[in-house]
Amino acid sequence: MSAEKTFKRWMTTLIVLFISLFSYIIISDLHVPMTSEGRVQSYVVQISPEITGNVVSVHVANNQRVTKGDVLISVERRKFEIALEKAKLSLQSAIDQENTLYSQKAAAIANIARAQATSDNANLEYQRISKLYQQKLVAKADVDNAFASQQVASASLTAEQQNLKVIESQLGSEKGQSTPVKVARNNIAQAKLDLAHTEIIAPSDGIVTNLQVQVGTKAKVDRPILTFIPTNKMWVTADFREKSLGKAKLGSPALVTFDAFPGQVFDLTLATRDFGINSVQQNPDGNLARVEINNRWVRDAQRIRVNFVSEQALSPRLFIGSRATVVIYPQKSGFWSTMAKAQIKLVSWFHYLY
Repeated sequence: MSAEKTFKRWMTTLIVLFISLFSYIIISDLHVPMTSEGRVQSYVVQISPEITGNVVSVHVANNQRVTKGDVLISVERRKFEIALEKAKLSLQSAIDQENTLYSQKAAAIANIARAQATSDNANLEYQRISKLYQQKLVAKADVDNAFASQQVASASLTAEQQNLKVIESQLGSEKGQSTPVKVARNNIAQAKLDLAHTEIIAPSDGIVTNLQVQVGTKAKVDRPILTFIPTNKMWVTADFREKSLGKAKLGSPALVTFDAFPGQVFDLTLATRDFGINSVQQNPDGNLARVEINNRWVRDAQRIRVNFVSEQALSPRLFIGSRATVVIYPQKSGFWSTMAKAQIKLVSWFHYLY
């Protein structure tokens, strides 16, 4: 066989291989899309103190694993203990005031009874004097005096009744329900809550990272003082080309290989897909629309973020931002399932090199 024929055969073979590989890449991108733009994600919790005070103790080290309820930082307690004692004294004072009001209520009831008797007697006296006046037995001045006494007694009775209503409105429906007592009890509850907040605790199992707090640091309300990462809520996100997700559905199986674990492949499940991207987010600013101009004949493909979850907890060796390669495959297709596993396995071996 001449050299020219050998060259043509090799060229034909290479062209066929190139066309086959190019065709496979196009078709496989629709059935088993794969991307190397994957990362491990988790919630990043910024822990802020609920009270203001100086840090007196730091119970954790940087990047230390903690469990739910562990004390992370202690803030000076003395002023909050004083506030609690003050609130308790205020409650006792309010109870004493309430007891005084109950005594005043009893006195008001007795005064009403006395005023009622005086008023009744004044009414009877006025009626007797009026009859005697009609018989010309008493002077007109006696009638006027009796009428005035009757009016004074009636006004005294009304005043005593109104005084009782004022006292009852301050006491509430039952003992211990007066407004000052309720306010004092709420102050005690708030003081106890503030005292409890002098200990900043871990909200769940996780890791404290980027620790910048030392004894003497001023902790302020609603100002983050710790960075906390829950370790039981980690997932994988991957950015796929928009056209590659045409056949992917929620619940579709996927395979992932992490840069941290060369040669190893793990199972994932497609959980959610983001409904938008940041680059087109609009903010009302009163300006006209900004038109983007792209003179390229073939523009870059749009990528969409997809979120994957694992039935088993991700390895503690992984961290937020760990790189990953993800492939999605159809569960009912044996051929594409096999090809997806072969592709991701090949990628995992390459991780030994880079």
